[in-house]
Amino acid sequence: MGAEVNVRTAEEADLGAVAGLFRGYLEFYEVAVADPEAPRRYLEERIRAGDSFVLLAEDGDGRAIGFAQVYPTWSSLALAPSWLLNDLYVAPEGRRTGAGRALLREVLDRGRAAGVSAVTLETGYENRVAQALYEAEGFERDPFHVYFHELGK
Repeated sequence: MGAEVNVRTAEEADLGAVAGLFRGYLEFYEVAVADPEAPRRYLEERIRAGDSFVLLAEDGDGRAIGFAQVYPTWSSLALAPSWLLNDLYVAPEGRRTGAGRALLREVLDRGRAAGVSAVTLETGYENRVAQALYEAEGFERDPFHVYFHELGK
């Protein structure tokens, strides 16, 4: 921990680097992707449509080591905007550098500045490292149960 980490908004020129990280994220969650260009296209479509914004974490040498993707949405219960931190991933070579924490804090700082009511996220039940980070940064498990119903493609 303590290595230099810079976090910034990913730009179109960063799509290749972010797509590589996104592929690592998909592999981590054991999602098979037949077309290696699909992650890049997906990111490009989300950013161009304004559906999400992507943050890129770089080490002190400017190497991309992590990313976060946030989807602005709404909270009916808060009657206010909220954000879904849908994706946060740090490549193996960037772990234990503070990159995950830096990405998370940047999302929270930007959310406060934007006046959102809350930032929500989900992670795997067994992903204890991520859970410890989220809880250390003030996230709490909510009392609701998460349900999922796949509709196919």
